Amino acid sequence: MKVLIALGGNAMTAPDGSARPGDQVAAVTAAVEPVAELVAEGFDVVLTHGNGPQVGNLLVKNELAASVVPPVPLDWCGAQTQGTIGYIIVNALERALAARGSRRRVAAVVSRTRVAADDPRLSAPSKPIGRYLPLEEARVMIEHGQVWEDRGERGWRRVVASPEPLEALDAAAVSGLTAAGFVVVASGGGGIPVVRQDDGTLRGVEAVVDKDLAAALLGRTLGVDVLVIATDVDAAMVGFGTGNARPLGRVDVGTLREYAAEGYFAGGSMGPKVEAACRFVEGGGQRASITSLANIGAAVREGAGTTVVAAAGNN
Repeated sequence: MKVLIALGGNAMTAPDGSARPGDQVAAVTAAVEPVAELVAEGFDVVLTHGNGPQVGNLLVKNELAASVVPPVPLDWCGAQTQGTIGYIIVNALERALAARGSRRRVAAVVSRTRVAADDPRLSAPSKPIGRYLPLEEARVMIEHGQVWEDRGERGWRRVVASPEPLEALDAAAVSGLTAAGFVVVASGGGGIPVVRQDDGTLRGVEAVVDKDLAAALLGRTLGVDVLVIATDVDAAMVGFGTGNARPLGRVDVGTLREYAAEGYFAGGSMGPKVEAACRFVEGGGQRASITSLANIGAAVREGAGTTVVAAAGNN
C-alpha cells in the first residue's frame, strides 16, 4: 500500500508551540516513530509537512534585519524551511528505522508547486502571516514591497496570497526515489509557489500554498492509496463548540461536503483539511483520514479518525 502522510505544524514544535532548534528536533523525533513502524511493516510512505512556525521565525529575522540587509522573498523562506525540516526528518527517521532493523533510506526533495500566473488571489493578498507590528516598523517592510494591513489595536500585519495549487512539479523526482527504495519527504509547507512565464521558465512568487491542498495534489499525482492528514485532534467535529458536538468517523465524501457547505469547518483550520481529504478521494484515492499524530498508524491500517471514502459509510 502506498501512503502519503502530511505532518501538521504540531509535529514540528514543542507542546507549547515553541520552535527552538532543540524543540523542533525533539518533536520530529517523536512524530516519526509511528511512521517508522509503518515503513518497517512494509508500507511505501511519502511524507510532507507544515512549516508555519519556521517561516514565522524567518519573517521575524527579516523584519529585524530589514534596515541592514534586504528581506528574502517568501518563496526563499519556503525553500529554506523545506531544507531545514527535511534534514531534521531524514535524520530522525533514519535513526528510528535503524532501531527497527530497517535499511530503508530516506531523502528530502526541495519541491515546487505550480500556481497560475493569473490566479486572482495573487493580486489580492488576504492570508495573514507573521506577527503584528507598529506602523513605524511595518513601514520599513512596506518600503521593501510587502503588503501590510492595519488590524486596529493589535497593530499592522502582513498579508500574502494563497493561490490554488495546480501541479506538483517535482513529483517525478519523488517517484524515482521511491522506486529506488527511498522514503521521501516532499512538498513541505505546500511547496515553493512558482508560476510559468510566457517563455516556459518558472519564477517564484510571494505567496503560500495551503499545505493540505498541496498534499492532496501530490498524493493524486503519485497515485498513492491512502492520505493521512495528521493534526492536533483525533477527528474532525460537527457542531464544534456546541452541546451537540460529535466527532466524525467513517464518512462518504458527499456527506462531508454537505457538512462543509453548512459551515461546520473553520476556513483557517479544519476547512482546508476537509477539502483536501475530499479532493484526494474524488481524484481516485482509496481513502483519506484526518486524525492526530498518535493515530497515524491506526489511520493507515484501519482508517482511524475521520476517514473519508467515496462510497457511503457510517458517520
